[in-house]
Amino acid sequence: MADTLTNIVETIRNELTTLNDLRDATLARSRTLTRSCAHSIRAIHRHEWDEADALLAQARAEARAMVDAIADHPMLYHTGYTQDALKELVEAHLVNAVSRRLPLPMPAELYVTGPTYLRGMSEAATEMRRFVLDLMRRGQVLEAEQYLEFMDEVYSHLVTVDFPDAVTDGLRRHTDVLRGVLERTRGDLTLAIRQDQMRAALLSFERNLDHHLGTDFAATDFAATDPGVLAVGDASGEE
Repeated sequence: MADTLTNIVETIRNELTTLNDLRDATLARSRTLTRSCAHSIRAIHRHEWDEADALLAQARAEARAMVDAIADHPMLYHTGYTQDALKELVEAHLVNAVSRRLPLPMPAELYVTGPTYLRGMSEAATEMRRFVLDLMRRGQVLEAEQYLEFMDEVYSHLVTVDFPDAVTDGLRRHTDVLRGVLERTRGDLTLAIRQDQMRAALLSFERNLDHHLGTDFAATDFAATDPGVLAVGDASGEE
């Protein structure tokens, strides 16, 4: 009986050793994947499209290698660090698709479950705030509206996913964060649009004065003389 117990325990020990080694390798792969996704988003913001495409392709390859290695170990696939890394993959691909008006990738293309895709979608929508603020700083207020519309659409879908957190993997918290970011962004963009309208009205008024009085008010750059206008893009004080 002692020999039998020894064999059983030794077999289990070998299995656990293999599982632990695989766990360590998966954790390392998840960190590498997260870095690749972060670098790809940075390249997208800088409009460095070739680098972004290369980094996204690299991230997909890393994700596939990670998922394939643990295909026979669902417990490792569903661990927090694995799903968090895959969530970053979803975010990076959605940010790329929205910013370049490309088709949105499906969950199966990114090796993710439905809840992980939804969490990545929420974070991609949150990332749109940076696009909005950057465009506002450049005076491209109307161009920023498409990103706000995406944020609004994502939020309107996520609030309909009414399941327990144990099923959605904590989606409700991500949805609440998105709601706050969406409302701040909507307020900032609305203010910028109103100020653009005010500038247009003032310019029209000045041109009318110039026409009737022979003055040259319209030649003055109103935006350059009003420091409050220059600060519109930073209305929230956030990136």
